[in-house]
Amino acid sequence: MQDDTKAGRWKLRAFSLVAAFAMLVGALIGSTAQAAEPDFTAEAIASGLTADQAAELQKRVDDVLASIPGGTQVSPTEIAYDGLDVTVDPFASESDYSAAAISCPANYFCINSPTTNYRFYECKTWTLTNWIGTWPYNNNQTTGTVARAYASNGSTVVWSNTAKSSGNAYVTPWWYFRPC
Repeated sequence: MQDDTKAGRWKLRAFSLVAAFAMLVGALIGSTAQAAEPDFTAEAIASGLTADQAAELQKRVDDVLASIPGGTQVSPTEIAYDGLDVTVDPFASESDYSAAAISCPANYFCINSPTTNYRFYECKTWTLTNWIGTWPYNNNQTTGTVARAYASNGSTVVWSNTAKSSGNAYVTPWWYFRPC
C-alpha cells in the first residue's frame, strides 16, 4: 500500500508538471500573438489599394524607415518619430506637388518629396540619407526661426530658410536637417 501511495504522489507531481508546462506554452503562444506586428499591406488592400499598389506603398514606407533612423510605422501610410510625422502618399502621381498645396500646422516645417510628406516639429538635427531633388516646403514655424540643411560633413550649410515662408528647396544633397 505504501508503494501505491508513492506512485500516486509521483503521478500527481507528473500531472502537475505537465499542466504547468501546458499553461506556460499557452501563455507564450498568447503573448506572441499579441506582440505580432500589424499587417499594413493587408490594411492597405482592405482600404482599396491593389496588391501591387500596397506592395509599392510598403516599399516606400520601408525606404523612409531606412533613410531616417528611429521611426515606427503606425499605419499603411504613416510613420511616427519623436518630433517628425511622415506620410507616404499611395497616389503620389495624382498629388498636387507644389508649395501652395502643402498643409503645414503652426510651428512645423513641412517639406514634400514627390511621394512623401515630412512634418518636422522638434528642434533637433535629423540624420537623412542624401535627399536629392527640388521639393516644395512650407516653413510655418514662429516668425524668424531659421531652418538649415547640411552636407554630408554635418557642418556645411547647403540651404537655409527663415520662417514664415514657402517655396521650392533644392535639396541636392541634404544629409542632415535642423528645422530651427
